[in-house]
Amino acid sequence: MRSVLPILLLLLPLTAQAEVVSFDQAWQQLQHVSDKLKAENQQVEGAKAQAEATKALDLPSLSISGSYTHLADPVELDLRDLNPLASLDIATLPPQIGPVIGQIIGQIPASSFITQMSEQDIFTASLQAMWPIYTGGKITAAQRIKQAQVTEKQQSMLLAKRELFTTLVDRYYAVAVTEAFVNTQAQLVNSLQKHVDHAKALEQQGQISKVERLNAEVTLANANVSYGSAQRQQQMAQIALAKMLHQSQVNTDSPLFMLTNTPSLPQITQLTMSTHPALSLIESKERQAQGLVDLEKSAYLPKVFLYGNYKLYSDDSLVSEMAPDWMVGVGVKVPLISNSGRGDKVEAAKSALLQARYTKAQTKQDLSLLLDQTYRQLQQAQEEVNALNTSFALAKENLRLRELAFNQGLSTSIEQVDAELKLNAVETKQIAAKYRYIQAYARLMAVSGQLQQFISRTHQQEKANAR
Repeated sequence: MRSVLPILLLLLPLTAQAEVVSFDQAWQQLQHVSDKLKAENQQVEGAKAQAEATKALDLPSLSISGSYTHLADPVELDLRDLNPLASLDIATLPPQIGPVIGQIIGQIPASSFITQMSEQDIFTASLQAMWPIYTGGKITAAQRIKQAQVTEKQQSMLLAKRELFTTLVDRYYAVAVTEAFVNTQAQLVNSLQKHVDHAKALEQQGQISKVERLNAEVTLANANVSYGSAQRQQQMAQIALAKMLHQSQVNTDSPLFMLTNTPSLPQITQLTMSTHPALSLIESKERQAQGLVDLEKSAYLPKVFLYGNYKLYSDDSLVSEMAPDWMVGVGVKVPLISNSGRGDKVEAAKSALLQARYTKAQTKQDLSLLLDQTYRQLQQAQEEVNALNTSFALAKENLRLRELAFNQGLSTSIEQVDAELKLNAVETKQIAAKYRYIQAYARLMAVSGQLQQFISRTHQQEKANAR
């Protein structure tokens, strides 16, 4: 055991100070600290804010506008340019009044005929209102698109959550698996150490050869190397889990388990096809594409709006005084010919809609294949565990017989060491098969949205071990 003590002392500070958490506690902690989930949640909140912003499109807009304009010359009106003076011909008037009128007009200064309509510098300020009444469905389509984007981000967050769940299963039970590997290797080292000590005693008594003793020592040295490697793997597994949970050190409490009854594949498939976030995400993209089609089609339809203007400030010019203080009205805009390529945009939107539908069909096929493969991996792992149970019993009995035979001088050291290694190999395979079983089971539960079902199973195993 002297060769094992340094490694045990190295591992002791890590396990002594590590916080022990169940799988449920680890999952709750991960949902609270995961930066990935926080980032996904911010995308959801951003999409909600954008969707909320589109609700204002139905409301009137109100703005204050002001302007300053400098004219090349003030706007002036010359009365002589207006009828009747503009068309007045003195020669056509009767002789009695023609000269008189001509004399009178000639005595009036030219400036008296000029009226200044505006200043050269013009300042204006007004309150303007615009209220869309009918936009050809453009506003409604925009609102639906944004709402569908909210659903898309929510489903994307659910996908990230399920992916994170399976990653946690991998890392959490990796700690349990590596710990089991450490215990198995420790048992092997202890057994081989006893065998080496016994072999040395038998060599001194001349019952076995030096070669057999050396073989036992070489096997023990290799087992010590494997033991140290198993411990380092356990440490790395604990570090990976601790980093994931944002803890300094952590250890697991939920053990490996096997189900007594295999889950129903048809039931899992039905749940998956009706609730999987990937399908809901694609459906939201389909709604966005349909909204985009409606949005582009609105370019062909007329727009109706109410408008109003209230004068807040103007100068004292005649033009300003003539202009009304306020006005309201109804406007209509009918598109006839457009250079925006609206027809091609409609076709592009329809292509996006078809793409979403084809993607949904392909995703259903991919999910069905994933379920079939994962379910068979579950069955394969379960069959391996069951088969290894028999192999374990055989290897254990074989080791017992080899030990008896070796002690009686009827078997060689090599045969006993071989029996030890076979038992260790069976135990290692069995632990690995149980780990693959849990991984497959967790993926089935994650794909079908039954995360709580997996957590409940861990609770049952914890209670069973506590008895």
